[in-house]
Amino acid sequence: MPSVTVWNEYVHERETDAVAAVYPDGIHATIADALEARGHDTRTATLSEPEHGLTESVLADTDVLVWWGHAAHHEVDDSVVERVVDRVVDGMGLLVLHSAHASKPFKRLLGTPCDLTWREGDERERLWVTEPGHPIVDGLGEAIVIEETETYGEPFGIPQPDSVVFTSWFEGGEVFRSGCCYRRGRGRVFYFRPGHETYPIYHREDIQRVLDNAVRWAAPGEGADAHGGNRNVQAPESR
Repeated sequence: MPSVTVWNEYVHERETDAVAAVYPDGIHATIADALEARGHDTRTATLSEPEHGLTESVLADTDVLVWWGHAAHHEVDDSVVERVVDRVVDGMGLLVLHSAHASKPFKRLLGTPCDLTWREGDERERLWVTEPGHPIVDGLGEAIVIEETETYGEPFGIPQPDSVVFTSWFEGGEVFRSGCCYRRGRGRVFYFRPGHETYPIYHREDIQRVLDNAVRWAAPGEGADAHGGNRNVQAPESR
């Protein structure tokens, strides 16, 4: 099974009672526990730890990194960002959740601002499965319905995804590409929209299934070497 590190700022849960009531041990703990229950080897890391908990040895032992961030993107050290990006290019999977669309690693890997429109309000979201044969949606029906959530909307400032496995419709009329797959070097990257901190979304079995499927999809596999350079191959003589 893949080795998974779940990273979280762990800011809202310590500063806001409404968030602590939903995730008393932190969003990272809820996600890590759900993945561990599904057979994954999990650990957690947070912003306040030395090197944000993402030392070279931790990342070297991580098959898939799960990233949740919102209030403190700017506090993530650039040297750690480059370390994460290098590991993704080398083959580590990366799951980017909800407002981590604005995280430094995601923007660095995609090369765009990754901005979007949003508004708060307890409105319904329907996540339509738009690529039914994709491994990330295995075991799901045609849609996931979340009765109350924060609203995101297009335009979403990202490059064209390799696949869009979920597209959201919101009660207010917005639509949004909520499940986007990319390949960067040898690494697979998945952005998944649901997960605002004041809603118990990561406690849901269907959302946990998506995360489980996504970890399995993003875990390293066989592939071509992403690195170039001199391979010491003799060019054939011209005739």
